[in-house]
Amino acid sequence: MSILTVKNLSHGFGDRAIFNNVSFRLLMGEHIGLIGANGEGKSTFMNIITHKLEPDEGTIEWSKRVRVGYLDQHTVLEKNMTIKNVLDSAFKYLFDLEAEMNDMYMKMGEVDEEELNQLMEEVGTIQDILNHNDFYVIDAKVNEIARGLGLLDVGLDKPVESLSGGQRTKILLAKLLLEKPDILLLDEPTNYLDEEHIEWLKRYLQEYENAFILISHDIPFLNSVINLVYHMDNKALNRYVGDYDNYMRIYEAKKKQLESAYKQQQQEISDLEDFVARNKARVSTRNMAMSRQKKLDKMDVIELAKEKPKPEFNFKMARTSGKMLFKVTDLVIGYDEPLCSPLNLLMERGQKIAITGANGLGKTTLLKSIIGEIKGLSGQVDLGEFLHIGYFEQEIKDANYKTCIEEVWESFPAFTQYEVRAALAKCGLTNQHIESKVVVLSGGEQAKVRLCKLINRETNFLILDEPTNHLDVDAKAELKRALQAYKGSVLLISHEPEFYRDIVTDVWNLEEWTTKIV
Repeated sequence: MSILTVKNLSHGFGDRAIFNNVSFRLLMGEHIGLIGANGEGKSTFMNIITHKLEPDEGTIEWSKRVRVGYLDQHTVLEKNMTIKNVLDSAFKYLFDLEAEMNDMYMKMGEVDEEELNQLMEEVGTIQDILNHNDFYVIDAKVNEIARGLGLLDVGLDKPVESLSGGQRTKILLAKLLLEKPDILLLDEPTNYLDEEHIEWLKRYLQEYENAFILISHDIPFLNSVINLVYHMDNKALNRYVGDYDNYMRIYEAKKKQLESAYKQQQQEISDLEDFVARNKARVSTRNMAMSRQKKLDKMDVIELAKEKPKPEFNFKMARTSGKMLFKVTDLVIGYDEPLCSPLNLLMERGQKIAITGANGLGKTTLLKSIIGEIKGLSGQVDLGEFLHIGYFEQEIKDANYKTCIEEVWESFPAFTQYEVRAALAKCGLTNQHIESKVVVLSGGEQAKVRLCKLINRETNFLILDEPTNHLDVDAKAELKRALQAYKGSVLLISHEPEFYRDIVTDVWNLEEWTTKIV
């Protein structure tokens, strides 16, 4: 049975077309991976099918009474709520029914027999709904999901505004799973999640009976949970049965076949045009030339898709730093309360270190304490000599209304406009992206703009906080290569072992130093 039918969808922003006559159908129980390069329109597609955006053309039809749950990249939590408040709000419709039922009980002593019978019938219906939806074991269900995503360790009475990016993602995800919708729409759910809870989510989705559409650039995760791939590319949407690896085999084979057919046809066109040119003037061969011209005119010419610009990340090196990069003595990080035992750490030139550990333990706080953005609760940080630090932040909270050109030019005023454009193009951005405002770009495209600023500044010490979040497969692979080739030192937070494993010389696990229960 079809849950969702999309017909002849076309959409764009300004003169930039995103989809052209796209059709799509979602069936019960399908586990779909929606893939494609940054900026191809994956999040836009999700926003259109959930009616957050109106398409330029086409129809979106959901089956009746289908309940849709959507986790997008930019969902925000209301202030002045605890984690428990947010998770309980997944059952708001049941609490509203309970309140309605209690009001009916209050009325029963004041009505005649006929009204009493009617109220009893309505109360019975509501009671059936509450029982069917496990209303009286809600706390147990909340605790089960919260435990799976590590929220019990954080504390359900914790205010949401004090939480890290990963913890906020977990709360939104937990609320969505508690709602048990008929279809889950998940836009990069593993961003900001730590390894342990990505593993839990993987198991949950493997056993999930209903349908879901998943956007993710985490290939091992995708491979383990999906049974269909929809590839968004060049304004089209193509369907492949199986996991990501199977899609890649079929896609590469089709690409080679098309390229081979294109070469053969181009040779045939060249031969025909040559024959027509040489023979159309001669009376004896004019008819043959006209016949070949007709064949040329009727030919369905094969067109190869325009090659996407591949990013190139080559970090510029500053002069060599001193031997010691930083020394941390009895440092206690945190805000209102300590997040760790006193830390004694030393990082030296040439080291490339990954910081790992569960969300909320203070990985980002540690980075900011080292570079002096925030002050430790106690202890000391000594930075080495001749440091040229390049810092990639995990989250940029403020909307940026500058164009990409303005954003980079502001950081490099000595560049010509040509040099700014060339620098952005090297990061895999097209002319349309380069001239757009940063705020309208996808998460991955925005990350490429920030990386553009980083690679064009001379550094000898890179501090990177979850740099792969939102990056597509090609950009992630290129960033990995660039960090392997980088002659300076690297301090990196990442939840993807397959990304950092071949880059780093050491791993610091914050769970070994935390004061929290993990």
